[in-house]
Amino acid sequence: MRYLSLTAEEKLQMLDAIGIRRVEDLFAVIPPAVRLKEALKIPEAWAESTVLDYFKSLGKRNASSERHGYFLGAGAYNHFIPSVVDAVISRSEFYTAYTPYQPEISQGTLQAIFEYQTLICQLTGMDVANASLYDGASALAEAVLMAQRITGRSRALVPPSLHPNYRQVLATYLANLDFPLDELRLEPSGRLDLNYLESALDDRHAAVVVQNPNFFGVIEDLKAVSAIAQRHSVLTIATVTEAISLALLQPAGQLGIDIVAGEGQSFGIPFNYGGPYLGLFATRNQYLRQIPGRLVGQTVDTRGRRSFVLTLSTREQHIKRERATSNICTNQGLCALTASVYLCALGKSGLRQLAEHNVKKAHYLKNLLKDYVVFSGPIFNEMVLTCDEHPRKINRRLFGEGIVGGLPLGKYYPERSHQMLICVTEQNSRAQIKRFAELFKAVEVAK
Repeated sequence: MRYLSLTAEEKLQMLDAIGIRRVEDLFAVIPPAVRLKEALKIPEAWAESTVLDYFKSLGKRNASSERHGYFLGAGAYNHFIPSVVDAVISRSEFYTAYTPYQPEISQGTLQAIFEYQTLICQLTGMDVANASLYDGASALAEAVLMAQRITGRSRALVPPSLHPNYRQVLATYLANLDFPLDELRLEPSGRLDLNYLESALDDRHAAVVVQNPNFFGVIEDLKAVSAIAQRHSVLTIATVTEAISLALLQPAGQLGIDIVAGEGQSFGIPFNYGGPYLGLFATRNQYLRQIPGRLVGQTVDTRGRRSFVLTLSTREQHIKRERATSNICTNQGLCALTASVYLCALGKSGLRQLAEHNVKKAHYLKNLLKDYVVFSGPIFNEMVLTCDEHPRKINRRLFGEGIVGGLPLGKYYPERSHQMLICVTEQNSRAQIKRFAELFKAVEVAK
């Protein structure tokens, strides 16, 4: 079956309507010298069933890590997604969710966004959350720009343990704004060097950025970081790439953090070849009007019934462009709905149990490879391992066994060329973890 609705007769009618006899006449203006003289060297068309069989055969050649293990994290995490998530978001009334430009008649969409905002506030301990952003990296960049608007300063401190891709996106946002980024230092534990942070902060800085857990998997002392920043009247921005950690770690809002910006992919969103993902963004009430994007609020209609409205819309579509808090943000409506369904399906206790599974399994691997663990700081579900041989060799050996290994760090940190970032989630069985440890330690003998 071909997906072309036009019959030969209909094509002739269209040609006659525009006054030509053949389709080729449409290209008469192209000089003969540059026209193709022979037929395209492509095979004959296949039937749809033949095409499907062909792609199924290609799919069987793909390596699958479902049975043997997947140990790659670094910003995109392999978590189980309950079937109810796809079942709900695939319903027609949700599937095309986007910004409600006539919000009063989009009560279902508005309520879904409102519930999402509420869930993010509960997880982060912050007062208010927006209706989502593109992804974690752009959410962090928006947070730094928001800190600039609040403080009137144009400088920020960032740690070497910030996700390298987030750092690149942040640098791109700030490239033409005369907004330098100052580098912090790490302790041997993998945590921020708080003494250096104290000495580096001054009244030129709008914000200090801290990732928690950081890119190396180490859990930071957010309370200590925010206390130092507050003494210098500098805002603290906490970013998170592994959102499941929010279910176990003390909420950032209780630790003095001013802005939380991160990635929500772990909340029921599959890898999708890198997107679309979900940018989380939450802050304190006093900064409400500086939030990028929009907020949905709850009210009552003229009959006293519960209803929802776009309470704050600071995009350029809604207000004067120069007054907009962001010109490149969106309501990732379907992704936000996905996160809401996922979080509600697991519930408060289920989400915490899931986080505990991640911690326990990661520590099981950490104990098996304790002689290879680089940092001594506490971890959630990621860790850096030092390698006896080049990480790519180890990954090739693992891949030969159907295992997807970790991220070689040399690409981002040349001084860490023999280190690998490993992630363990609830998807990894103890047998997979044990096999990974065995293959990791089995140094390949040079022939």
